[in-house]
Amino acid sequence: MSVARGGRLSARTLLTLLGEWEGSSPTYAALAARIRLLITDGRITVETRLPAERELAAVLGRSRATIVAAYQALRDSGHLVSTHGSGSRATLPHITGHTSSPDQGVDFARAVPPPIEGLEELLATMSSTITKALSGPGFDLLGNTGLREAIADRYTERGLATSPEQIVVTMGGQHAIALAAHALVRRADHVVIESPTYPHAYEALRRAGARLDVTPVTPDGWDVDHLVSLLDHLRPALAYLIPDFHNPTGASMAPEDRARVAKAARRSGTLLLIDETTADLSIDRPWDDGPFARHARGVATSFSGSGVITIGSLSKSVWGGLRLGWLRADRSMVQRLVQARPAGDLGTPQLEQMLGERIVRALPELLPRRSAQLRVHRDVLRRQLEQHLPSWEVPNVQGGLSLWVGMDRPASSALALLGQSRGISLSAGPKFTIDGSHERFVRLPFSAPVEDLARGIHILAECWQQLSGSSRAGLGEPVGPPTMV
Repeated sequence: MSVARGGRLSARTLLTLLGEWEGSSPTYAALAARIRLLITDGRITVETRLPAERELAAVLGRSRATIVAAYQALRDSGHLVSTHGSGSRATLPHITGHTSSPDQGVDFARAVPPPIEGLEELLATMSSTITKALSGPGFDLLGNTGLREAIADRYTERGLATSPEQIVVTMGGQHAIALAAHALVRRADHVVIESPTYPHAYEALRRAGARLDVTPVTPDGWDVDHLVSLLDHLRPALAYLIPDFHNPTGASMAPEDRARVAKAARRSGTLLLIDETTADLSIDRPWDDGPFARHARGVATSFSGSGVITIGSLSKSVWGGLRLGWLRADRSMVQRLVQARPAGDLGTPQLEQMLGERIVRALPELLPRRSAQLRVHRDVLRRQLEQHLPSWEVPNVQGGLSLWVGMDRPASSALALLGQSRGISLSAGPKFTIDGSHERFVRLPFSAPVEDLARGIHILAECWQQLSGSSRAGLGEPVGPPTMV
C-alpha cells in the first residue's frame, strides 16, 4: 500500500501500514522509526499529510504525548514538516542515488542487473548509422517501424503470431503499465492483482482509480482456484498478473493453469494485463510455455480480439538504463492506447529505438549470457543465506532477479530499518502488498556484484541476531524454527 503524493493519510490507513511496529525501544521512538521507514521506501510518499496527533493517538490507543514526541522525532530527522493550519507532511532530508560500493553499503532494494554481456559491442555498431535517427519523426506515439517489426517477429517465433500493428513502444515496462492503467481503468473499477506483487504496478492502477482485489502467490505458485473464483464472482474490469518468474516470489504459472485463467477471464469479460518483463530471465527452468496470450483464444495465428494485453521490456533482461518497453495488444486496443498516450508523453526517443531493434534481433544469442550470469549470483546468494541465516526459508527459484525469503518471525520492516543504519538498502515484505501484510518475508535481489551479496548477507545476519535478542554466538545460529505464512 502507498498513498498518492500530496494526499491525506488517515489514521486507520497508517495503522495498517505500520504493521507490528512496537519493540524494545520507547514507544514514541519505535513509532517514529517505523514511519521513517515507510517514508524512506515510498509507502508514504513525499508531501502526504499525516493524521492529526489526536486522531492517531485514538486509533493507536496511545497517549497524545506519545504521538507528539514521535512527530517531533520525525521533524528532527528531516522526515516531517509541520505547518500551522496545514498539518504535518512527509518529506525526505535528502535524496541520493542508490549505488553499491564498499563505502556506500549494499543495495538489496533494487533488482537491477548490470548491462548484458555483448551490449557494448552492439552500441559500437551504432556509430555509423546513428545519424539516421535525424531523418525520422521528432516523436512517434506508436514506435519505430523497425523495432515494432523486430518485437512482432520475436512473438511469432515464440508461438504467438503477431503483426507490427499490434505493438506500441513505450519508455520502459513501468511506462507501459501506467499507460495501460490510464487508458483502460475507470474510477471504482474492480482490478485483480496478486499479493505480493510489483509495487509500482498497484500504485499506477490505484492512481487510475481502481478498487484493488488480491489473489495470493507464494514461491510455490498461485492459488488458481481462488483466482478463478475471484474472476467468476467479481467479474473485474482488469487483472494484472506476472506469470513468468513472478516479482517478487520468482514463481512461474504452469501451462495448464494459464489456460484455465485465460478461460475464466474470457468468461467474466476481464481484460488480462500480463506483465512479461521478467519472462526472458530464465536460469534453469526446464520448460518455456511461450507468451501467455497463446492461451487467450486457443488459435495462435489469430490477430482477432484476445482479451490480453502483454507488457514487455528490455530494461531487466538487457540493461536498466535502456528505457524501452512495449505493449502487445489487438489492433483496436492499440488505437485506444495510442489515443490516451499524449496526456502523459509524446513518444519514445528514436535513438534508443534504433538500438532496441538491434538488441531484440540479437536476443537469442544475448539471453544465454544473462542466464549464466544470474545463475552464479543466485547460487552465491542462496549459499550465503543457508550459511548465515539457516532458520530462514530460501526458495529455489528457476529464474528472475530475486528470492522471496521467508523469515522465522514477522520482522521484515524492523530488519529494513536496522539495515539502514548499517548501510543496507532493503525492501520489506509489506512494500509488495496493499494491506501491510507479509512481514515474515523479505525480497533479496541477486543482481548486485557477488562480493556485495556476500557482504550484505553477513551484515543482515548480524542485524537479525541483534533483532532476535539472542545471546548465542555465531552468525549462523538459528533464532527459531522456520515458519511460513
